[in-house]
Amino acid sequence: MQEYDKIIIGGGLYGLYSAHLCGTKGENVLVLEYDEAPFKRATFINQARVHNGYHYPRSYSTAIKSAHYFKRFNDDYGFSVLTKFDQVYATSSEFSWSDAKQFQKFCAAAEIKCEEVAPTKYFKEGYCDGAFLTEEYTYDAQILKKYFLEKISELPNVEIQYGARIQSIQNNGKEYEIKFSDGNKVKSSFVLNATYASVNQIQNMLGFEHFKIKYELCEIILCNVNDKLKDTGLTVMDGPFFSIMPFGKTGYHSLTAVTFTPHKACKESLPHFNCMDRSNSFCSPLQFGNCNDCPAKPESAWPYMSNLARKYMRDDLEFEFDHTLFSMKPILLASEIDDSRPTVIKTFSTKPTFVSVLSGKINTVYDLNEILTNGAE
Repeated sequence: MQEYDKIIIGGGLYGLYSAHLCGTKGENVLVLEYDEAPFKRATFINQARVHNGYHYPRSYSTAIKSAHYFKRFNDDYGFSVLTKFDQVYATSSEFSWSDAKQFQKFCAAAEIKCEEVAPTKYFKEGYCDGAFLTEEYTYDAQILKKYFLEKISELPNVEIQYGARIQSIQNNGKEYEIKFSDGNKVKSSFVLNATYASVNQIQNMLGFEHFKIKYELCEIILCNVNDKLKDTGLTVMDGPFFSIMPFGKTGYHSLTAVTFTPHKACKESLPHFNCMDRSNSFCSPLQFGNCNDCPAKPESAWPYMSNLARKYMRDDLEFEFDHTLFSMKPILLASEIDDSRPTVIKTFSTKPTFVSVLSGKINTVYDLNEILTNGAE
């Protein structure tokens, strides 16, 4: 049975970042990824924002943490970040938790850029009571993936195993033994669970407490836009509104809507969705399949999202459907109160160590540094 200094479950950004960090320190590391390639789920299928705090006017702690890491992420991974566009936040005249003055006050307190512009430059008359030019960017997951794979390929002490089918995880007193469906086993005294949506499923194998999560099956629509919208991102908040913004350096814009992006929701710790019953065992409460490959994936909510966006946006800012992506998004139940998005790192055991990380923010990946470098006490 092969032994590693660290085993990391999950090949998204948090997993590959951890593997590279530990690998450069000379540790023998194994990454276990369920799919046939990394970055096929949440790291890729999201709004691709490099958050600077604007999205969370009701959660000052989330906003400050995002802003704190904003410059660092751009300094480290700027090659994957699109900065040359105008990112505009607006507050709706109706049904909003925040108005223009409140948003300005929030930005001032967070010390982030907020330059007032005429709402009619982007939106129909009367729909928004304020619009603001901000400093927020978008990252390209495929460029970031290529970077990490190239860096990891230079480290002979780091392995990535794709198509990993974990059958069981057991604590033998000194290490965690991981058994695969083919009978092979590996072990390590340090296991990091960086699976994001499947965090509870992995913890369940060991009988550990589950995170209290609401699961949302979410859709990101990728659009082609005209020249007038090409270099602009628009987010109407804080309520049941929408966002349309560049999707990394792909040339697409992503379209999302608070009401329509989540197709289904479930608050069970090991969630059951009706589509699982129609998936021919592709997906289950104990193991999520990749929604984009599922025979039972939902129909697109494009008609509803596009109608909402067009209700607000000027008619000369044009966009059209290209394709759609689905992913499972876990949200801590406590976050429903104030829309906070904390990074949660929980140590379930030490000697041997088992740690889980749950975070929906790409630039808070640095929160892992201390526990990976110094270990869990």
